[in-house]
Amino acid sequence: MSQPLTAPLREIGKTGVKVSAVGLGCMSLAPGVYGKVDDENSVQLLNKALDIGCNFWDTANVYGNGHSEKIISKVLKNRRSDVFLATKFGIDSSSGTSTGTAVANGDPEYLTKCCHESLERLGTDYIDLYYCHRIDKNIPIETTVAAMAKLVEEGKVKYLGLSECSPATLRRAHKVHPIAAVQMEYSPWTLDIERNDLLATCRELGVSVVAFSPLGRGFLSGEIKSIDDLDADDFRRNNPRFQKENFQKNLELCDKIKEVADKKGVTSSQLCLAWLLAQGEDIFVIPGTRKEKYLLDNYGAGSLQLTSEEVSAIRNITESFNVAGPRYFAPQMSLLDRDD
Repeated sequence: MSQPLTAPLREIGKTGVKVSAVGLGCMSLAPGVYGKVDDENSVQLLNKALDIGCNFWDTANVYGNGHSEKIISKVLKNRRSDVFLATKFGIDSSSGTSTGTAVANGDPEYLTKCCHESLERLGTDYIDLYYCHRIDKNIPIETTVAAMAKLVEEGKVKYLGLSECSPATLRRAHKVHPIAAVQMEYSPWTLDIERNDLLATCRELGVSVVAFSPLGRGFLSGEIKSIDDLDADDFRRNNPRFQKENFQKNLELCDKIKEVADKKGVTSSQLCLAWLLAQGEDIFVIPGTRKEKYLLDNYGAGSLQLTSEEVSAIRNITESFNVAGPRYFAPQMSLLDRDD
């Protein structure tokens, strides 16, 4: 049974601004991601999120080609001051529509244009946290961040962030302008951030970590028993870890997590989120959902207290389990900024 808990507030970087430790990933509000969407339901969900205190929202210009931002605008119209809003630029699909043809674009002119377009779609005159979604390896990060910093000077953006960056890139960027947050995939089945020194670098510099896909794109919830549970146009059907043999192998991880969750009397989702938050006060999670039931369940994980034994149990499970399949297929993996 899920528990009616609340999430604490945590400071983003060294900004002095505190937001809900459990935020809301809004990619799921866009069509063609997890299947069909109901815009009216999305607006209701967003309002409910604010009603319960979930005020840290994350979106991007590429989610549904701006659709997610447009839906968010319907709520910002009357509740802008209640939301700490993050959006992104940097994945350029202008040369094609499939993820495989997208490129990372950190060009100053391009990112400035993207910012203005996002502001227009969102119906607001400022963005709280603006991320570079993917690092352009053909343009120095210093050039990209300098252009982002200009947006801060102009009042269009308050704070800057990077997504899927390497430790070296973060250090270089931070010298140009303070980076408030780094967004990375982080969950019991993706611990790359711990293994490549990025988490340690963030902590050295005072940069918060925002964990996207903290439930393994829903897989770790234990709610998905078969690939057939997903809509025909659900993008997860094309994710390596959801493929036939990999899917079956990875279900074993879900079973192990569920054993610990059942003993605790919480859902697997709550346990995974609470475990991530227990890794440090600088960690935020942004699970996405389209259902109020899961919104409440996820948000309730924020004040769930785990014992040291429970934290260790999940650590032992995840470190001893060999997850089947990479995070993405090769074209998407090529967009990631890694030192190796």
